[in-house]
Amino acid sequence: MFLIRDERAADVAARENLLDLCFGEARFAKTCERLREGRLPAEGLALAVEAEDRLVATVRLWNVAAGPDRPALMLGPIAVDPSLHGVGIGGRLMREALARAAALGHRAVILVGDAPYYARFGFSGERVRGLWLPGPFERERFLGLDLVPGALDGAAGLVAATGRPAPWMAAVAEAGRLAA
Repeated sequence: MFLIRDERAADVAARENLLDLCFGEARFAKTCERLREGRLPAEGLALAVEAEDRLVATVRLWNVAAGPDRPALMLGPIAVDPSLHGVGIGGRLMREALARAAALGHRAVILVGDAPYYARFGFSGERVRGLWLPGPFERERFLGLDLVPGALDGAAGLVAATGRPAPWMAAVAEAGRLAA
């Protein structure tokens, strides 16, 4: 049995191990990682899947601006323990994450990922045609989904990080201010 629940502070080591297993060190070089650095996931949208007291899947959504004055979420990474691929955990986790995002009043979600996989959840490249990311990315893997019909209509410009900075970022900013 699998339980989808909110991520807990105690999940950090297991989550990082799972992400390393699924994506390796290359995950830190990705453009989407630049949008996540120093930030906390969107409130209520860091999810974990537990099976037999073990973290087996994870997904987080992050606050971004999909062009000027257009709030959205960026999904990723989503990871499922490779030994459990093909049993539907990823699909269940995606549907839960999107349902929670909609219930929390979010209007749109963007991501960089496998287009055929994410198309089954309604994502398409057409929704983000006028947007770009702050670094290299594969255009055919850049996808968007309206949680509210028309939310990404006319979206244009650079995707930028918004949302909550991680608590340690305040200390870094203060140290920089004092050094100046």
